[in-house]
Amino acid sequence: MRKAKATKVTLRFRMLTTGKETLYLDYYPGIPNPKTGETMRREYLGMYVVPLKKRTGELQTNKDGSHKYNEEDAETIRLAEIIRANRQNELSKAEIYTEAEAELLKAKERSKGDFIAYFRDCAKDKKESNYNNWMSALKHLQDYTKKSDNTTIKRFCDIDLLWCERFRDYLLNVRTHRSDKVVLSNNTAAAYFLKFKIALKSAYKYGYLPKNINEDLKGIKEKESRREFLTLDELKRLVETPCTNPVLKRAALFSALTGLRHSDIRKMKWGELGEDNGKFTLKYTIQKTSKYDELPISEQAMQLCGERQKPDALVFDGLVYSAYANKALAQWLGAAGITRDVTFHCFSHIKSYYSLGTRELQKLSD
Repeated sequence: MRKAKATKVTLRFRMLTTGKETLYLDYYPGIPNPKTGETMRREYLGMYVVPLKKRTGELQTNKDGSHKYNEEDAETIRLAEIIRANRQNELSKAEIYTEAEAELLKAKERSKGDFIAYFRDCAKDKKESNYNNWMSALKHLQDYTKKSDNTTIKRFCDIDLLWCERFRDYLLNVRTHRSDKVVLSNNTAAAYFLKFKIALKSAYKYGYLPKNINEDLKGIKEKESRREFLTLDELKRLVETPCTNPVLKRAALFSALTGLRHSDIRKMKWGELGEDNGKFTLKYTIQKTSKYDELPISEQAMQLCGERQKPDALVFDGLVYSAYANKALAQWLGAAGITRDVTFHCFSHIKSYYSLGTRELQKLSD
């Protein structure tokens, strides 16, 4: 709250040639005229009084030097003083509280915004695979809002802890969008709910929520999951099995030979791959941690990259994270006789699962 300006309102009297006094308010310093916007010092009230006179014609005065008036004029002055006091209060209130009240008004307007739309905007800031995960979480949030509130929007001011906790319970029991017979896995529900909590925290930070609900909202605890690994025999079969998406196949095998994640392989550029005396090195920034790293690349892994292109060209141009790519991966695995739930991420685990010097692994691409 800022300090009040020293705007003082004084009731003054101005003697007219008719012998009457006109009453006006004196503002110091001046204030903006509500009609013209220009600075004004005086506001005439349209009220008049007549000072009492002695028989000699001189004006009667009180001990403090002020003029004397009859009862009717004294009442007029009293009303003028009430107007002065009101003006003073209005000015003082405006000067002291304008900024605070303006901020409260802005906060009130923000609180009427749609949290669902805000969540969607949060998702737009994410990249590819993470974006898809946010959008999946958004779809469940929309379904829950429709079920709980029978609407497609959720105002920030209508969000409370109970509504958030019920969304958590909803995720733990809801079916997946791909199958109405399969319940969302615990860890997937935990991932979606974490994004929900992140959006709540962000909304509070930027003034859309008056309270940090996220602080009191417990998340979903992830369960330790079994990590899937492909065997060397399975990898050999995959090498020999055609894939409808050739760039996906090359990238998956490259991941198996290097341990690189999908996100790092996807953004690899030829300028990051260097050669010195027949030895290859990838100099890159890890997307997940934003840390710089230099990784030795085997000759077999380099063969999967294809012919060298311009420095700014993507090594695995066309590699994307999408439902189409996931379907192609599943079909490739199925054609190789692999029926387990294997994702692209499983390929990056292979190099750490087996000894880094395993010759069979290095010869997979031969």
